[in-house]
Amino acid sequence: MSAGVGPGIPPKAREVRLSAHLEGELTLGHFDIVEVEVPQPAPGEVLVRTDHLPLAAAYQDLMRADCPLPLPPFQVGERLGGGALGTVVRSASPDLAVGDVVQSMSGWSEYSCGPANTYFKVDPDLFPSPVYYLSQGPTAYYGMADIARAGKGDTVFVSGAAGGVGSLAGQIAKCRGAARVIGSAGSKEKVDYLVGELGFDDAFDYHDGPVVDRLRELAPDGIQVFFDNVGGEQFEAAIEVAAPHARFALCGALSAQNGDRAHPRLDLMTAITKHLELRPFATYHTPEQITAWTRHFAMWVAEGTFVFPHTSVEGGIEAAPAALISLLQGAYRGNVALDLTAA
Repeated sequence: MSAGVGPGIPPKAREVRLSAHLEGELTLGHFDIVEVEVPQPAPGEVLVRTDHLPLAAAYQDLMRADCPLPLPPFQVGERLGGGALGTVVRSASPDLAVGDVVQSMSGWSEYSCGPANTYFKVDPDLFPSPVYYLSQGPTAYYGMADIARAGKGDTVFVSGAAGGVGSLAGQIAKCRGAARVIGSAGSKEKVDYLVGELGFDDAFDYHDGPVVDRLRELAPDGIQVFFDNVGGEQFEAAIEVAAPHARFALCGALSAQNGDRAHPRLDLMTAITKHLELRPFATYHTPEQITAWTRHFAMWVAEGTFVFPHTSVEGGIEAAPAALISLLQGAYRGNVALDLTAA
C-alpha cells in the first residue's frame, strides 16, 4: 500500500529524554530536550503528530532506578514514556487513515512512528473534547467500582480528592449511589472546588488540624468506603473512623512519595476488630478496564451528572518538564494534560 501523507510535516521534531535517574527532588536538570529526525513509516506503520500529553504523579516514580511501580522504569538517555493522544499524519497501513485520532503509549515526543496496531483509534465526537480520553478514569473507576464496591447508602472518603484520580473517584461514588462523599485537599480553594463544582457533599483542608477530628465531625457514623491516594495520617485517621466491614481501596501513597516514610502505621487491632477490608491495587489499563470506564464516563457526561476536572497546560513539548514539576507541587486541579496544539 502506498503511504498516505499529511501536509506540513517538519523534517525534525523534539522529544524529552531522561538525563539522570531521580534520587532526590525532581528538577529541570533531570530532563533533556533533543531534536530527532521525523521518520517515514514503513509498511504497516503510521506517523502520528502528538496533540496532547497526559501528566501524572506516577511519572516521578518511573524516573527512579528503583521504581516501586509494577512497570519498567524510564531509562537514562531514552524518551520518557507514557500515554499520548494524537493525529495520524502519514499512513502506510490499511487500518488507520490520515486524520484519524489515536491513543498510544508513545511518550513525550512531538511525533511518533510505529506499527498501526500499537495505536488505538478513538471517536473524537464521543466527548466534548478528545482530551477526555486522557483522564485517569480507568484507575478511579476500577478502584471505586471493583475494589471498593462503593454503592447505595455508603459514606465515602476520598483522600487527595482534587487530584486527577481523586476528583473522578468521588464523582464515580456519587453516580453509583453513595449517600455521602467526603474529600480532602490541600487548600481552601481546592476544598471549595470539590464541593462547589464536583458535587462532593463535604471536603476539608488536611492542614486544618488532626484529620481524624475532621472525619469524625463529617462522618459521625463512620465511613463505609475509603479511596486512598495519600497514605500517611489520612490513612491512619480513616482506620479510626471506619465503620465495621469498611472497604479500603489503596490507590496511592503521595505522602510517602513526598518524604513521609514514617507513616502510615496500621492500627492492626482496630482493623481486626472492625473486620476491615484493605485492598491495595494497581490498574494495568486492560481493554476491559478501559471499556468499562469509557462506557460509564460517556453516559454520565451525556446525562450531565459528571464533570471532567482537567487542566490544559500550553507551551509545547519544552513545557512538559516544568509542568510535571508544577503538578507534583500541587499547582493544578484534576487531570492535567499538555496541549501541543497551542504551541
